[in-house]
Amino acid sequence: MLVIPGGIVDQPLADAATLAWIACQDAGAALTASVCTGAFILAKCGMLDGLAVTTHWEDIPDLRAAYPGLDVRENVQWVDQGRIVTAAGISAGIGMSLHLVGRVLGEPMARATARQMQYDWAPL
Repeated sequence: MLVIPGGIVDQPLADAATLAWIACQDAGAALTASVCTGAFILAKCGMLDGLAVTTHWEDIPDLRAAYPGLDVRENVQWVDQGRIVTAAGISAGIGMSLHLVGRVLGEPMARATARQMQYDWAPL
């Protein structure tokens, strides 16, 4: 599993070596996910072409403008496209992470993990 965090992503977006490393890791990953503006990195690597995706609410217009071929969804916590999963902001990334735990280890484990964290989570 490859997880690309977000935040200020100007440096990785401008670094060919970083982008090449991410593309190489994605090629061997069963599942790739991004949190927040990490979606811009996946998009620049061509991993999101033709997919439904999301990012932080504040960055939705920029993602749409930069990558018009994407189906950018707003007002959602995460978008699961099978091998690629994107999350909106930071807390949405926590919810997406629990969703991924559920996909890999089963929903009972995701619920137990959320309970241990005292995180109010329910699968979508």
